[in-house]
Amino acid sequence: MATIKGAIVVDTERCKGCNLCAVACPLDVIALGKEVNAKGYSFAQPNKEEACIGCASCAIVCPDGCISVYKVKL
Repeated sequence: MATIKGAIVVDTERCKGCNLCAVACPLDVIALGKEVNAKGYSFAQPNKEEACIGCASCAIVCPDGCISVYKVKL
């Protein structure tokens, strides 16, 4: 049986740093970074990419649709 690994991509320029994605993630894969985007917001970024299972909880709760989730069979 194939193993599934997830990957997330955040549109950093659209992210407002609301942190809802980090709260929704069951494995603490995503968190707010210390860098800021052009609008001055700290944006979400993956901090434990290898732990992502592709559940898409982060993308579902994102009010601005900044997060894309991909699943890859290994």
